[in-house]
Amino acid sequence: MTATATLTRTASQTTEHFDVIIVGAGISGIGGAYHMSQQRPGASYVVLETQESFGGTWLTHKYPGIRSDSDLYTFGYRFKPWTGTPIATAAEILTYMNEVIADNDLGRHIRYGHTITKANWSNADNLWTLEATRADTGESVRFTTNFLWMCQGYYRHGQGYTPEWEGMADYKGQIVHPQTWPENLDYKGKKVIVIGSGATAATLAPAIAGDCAHVTVLQRSPTYFIPGRNANELADTLRQLEIDETWIHEIVRRKILFDQAAFTKRALEEPEIVKEELLAGVRAFLPEDQVVKHFMPTYRPWRQRIAFIPDGDLFQGIRSGKASVVTDEIERFTEKGVLLKSGETLEADIVVTATGFDLNVLGDIDFAIDGQPLDFAKTVTYRGMMFTGVPNLIWVFGYFRASWTLRADLIGDFVARLLKHMDEKGAKRVTPALRPQDKDMPLLPWIDPENFNPGYLMRGMHLLPRSGDKDEWRHTQDYWAEKDEIPAIDLDDPAFVYE
Repeated sequence: MTATATLTRTASQTTEHFDVIIVGAGISGIGGAYHMSQQRPGASYVVLETQESFGGTWLTHKYPGIRSDSDLYTFGYRFKPWTGTPIATAAEILTYMNEVIADNDLGRHIRYGHTITKANWSNADNLWTLEATRADTGESVRFTTNFLWMCQGYYRHGQGYTPEWEGMADYKGQIVHPQTWPENLDYKGKKVIVIGSGATAATLAPAIAGDCAHVTVLQRSPTYFIPGRNANELADTLRQLEIDETWIHEIVRRKILFDQAAFTKRALEEPEIVKEELLAGVRAFLPEDQVVKHFMPTYRPWRQRIAFIPDGDLFQGIRSGKASVVTDEIERFTEKGVLLKSGETLEADIVVTATGFDLNVLGDIDFAIDGQPLDFAKTVTYRGMMFTGVPNLIWVFGYFRASWTLRADLIGDFVARLLKHMDEKGAKRVTPALRPQDKDMPLLPWIDPENFNPGYLMRGMHLLPRSGDKDEWRHTQDYWAEKDEIPAIDLDDPAFVYE
């Protein structure tokens, strides 16, 4: 691979070449840029980002109270100590990411306002050609690259998911999705319904409750929450002892991951006991009748993500009377609010649909190989990061039960090692392929719905690659296994075809 970008003049436009192109300047893309700078210092690379700045999720979402639902000791990068409270605001995360960019001189590698529309792999040239549009000028630009590193996330940033309910056009109030929160939305003194039961609803409701006349969280079914102090006692103790922050970061990360592994194991092996422990956390704030009616899920713990509630703020809002929870289904919207299937009517000036997002498979880019459209649903995934028949491409898809960034760091190491291995072999192309021993392997959905089944995955499962029944051919969602397995991957395994 060449170490510098080159420009090739064509009749209509300039084509710019890089050894590696990283798509997306969110938590994964900035991590990827760091790994390129540190582990592949001689290679040219660029980060192409649709939005006007870095941050991804933390830039897109601007609703009140937005915060992480993972602790920043594990959601933060392994190479950059986190020194704040475990659950952080979007602003704090953006500040942290900005420091990573500044400290490592990554800014010069990032191009903002570049929306990729097409990506075509040429077997003759061993190159990806990307077509993109610049937001500032509207012009079309073209890039070529030897290797494509997809870090664009997994949902559409432009618009969230809102179900179509009967009567929505009749409603005289305002309907808002948190993903596109209006900058000037006035909710002071207003009656607000927040539809949803996940982390967004649990974050938003207490953040606005103090200013609203009343906030009602309307959920179809209960979910699990973990209330607790927004502090880490081990980190606080180590700081009192004046331990170096780099050591604190690593020690606390290991302790959190050790505890999470034990919790996940117990959730699978003794779900009823874990369920009672989770409910005990809610009972510390709310009376038994409310717990039974609104906070007792029918599914076992960890079939969907469990949101941490710092200092129990959601439950404190309910206990104070500023907020309430209603568990019911929507029959239809009315002029003044929502009619429920139970016959109850909830009136509201504003309805917030915290109902999730739409899955985005590899950036909604039109992919092709030698000009033939590429359907990822017809491929089989290699460990949830590569795809059979698709050369020189990596996708970062993180963990549901652990912090996303843990996998982004693991994959960063893997990409650097793979690129080095290709250089040593003189290979221009690596393509995952099923091995002879995989010939009769059953092909399964991307993830087992019995194991994890959030709405966005269920709605978009048909768009995702298939998986097999062997660890090599699935996204196991098991960080505690992958932290050892991914660094030990045999790059000369027949699953990798080099040319």
